[in-house]
Amino acid sequence: MSGEDKLLQRMHKLRQKYLLLIEDAYNYRQIDHSLSDIAEYRSIKILNRINELKFVVKDTQYN
Repeated sequence: MSGEDKLLQRMHKLRQKYLLLIEDAYNYRQIDHSLSDIAEYRSIKILNRINELKFVVKDTQYN
């Protein structure tokens, strides 16, 4: 498995985790605002990591 494939696989796992956290944040919004904020914060951190990996993968595709 090449490095790029590993990065794509990692991005896929992070994307799944991101979607679950966004769903949790939405569901917690009606119950507990602090839990909603925590889930949203974690999802933002994961989204930043996904964007960093997208940049790296895009950069390696042109080499």
